[in-house]
Amino acid sequence: MSFANLVVLVTGAAQGIGRGIAEAYALRGAAVILADLQPSAGEQSAEAIRQAGGQAVFIPCDVRRERDISAMVENIGRTYGRIDIVINNAGVSRFKPFFELTADEWDDVLNTNARSCFLVTREAAKWMKKQGGGSIVNISSTRSLMSEPNSEAYAASKGAIVSLSHAMAVSLGSEGIRVNCISPGWIETGSYDELRETDHAQHPAGRVGQPEDIARACLYLTHPDNSFVTGAHMVVDGGMTRKMIYEE
Repeated sequence: MSFANLVVLVTGAAQGIGRGIAEAYALRGAAVILADLQPSAGEQSAEAIRQAGGQAVFIPCDVRRERDISAMVENIGRTYGRIDIVINNAGVSRFKPFFELTADEWDDVLNTNARSCFLVTREAAKWMKKQGGGSIVNISSTRSLMSEPNSEAYAASKGAIVSLSHAMAVSLGSEGIRVNCISPGWIETGSYDELRETDHAQHPAGRVGQPEDIARACLYLTHPDNSFVTGAHMVVDGGMTRKMIYEE
């Protein structure tokens, strides 16, 4: 699955799932732009991709700031002449007791996670429209479908991303721009070897997920051959949201 000569923007790419996605595209020939709020980690991730033979640059960006997003996308468009794929992965989580969560904390989570998907897509779509199309993937979460206590802001932001994705797919379809959404489940970005057997066993797939599992889903959704796939919500969770669990 080649992405040679395509320009790919991945937000929240300094580490974790975002870095894994960026590496996957670079491995397949794309020119990858890693955007993140962490300059040191972002530069290190881009350098690691270059050392492995890929094309990668890092651009610092605070996705809570409309000006940062507009400047970043304009920079990419003018540098490369096009933007083919955007992966809106940037996000934060904040779990606080319901009665202690402040409005400012709520706004910060919603602005970082959901509002940024709209703003980055809006700006990138201006370039995609001129070039005749493109592909967007928004990273949500299975917490858009189910919850633990004290996760209101995060759950609301991830649910918003799912709805926003199909709305943008309909609005942008006439411009040749496809928009899809992925909801990851448990994706281990730390030490995979430290997971317990019980952690793996609770997944119908038999294991906890890894960043490359989400990267492969992105590759499928954004490949030019898959032009009929838009407005989709793909749950990548090893089957966990389909498993009925009863306490004994």
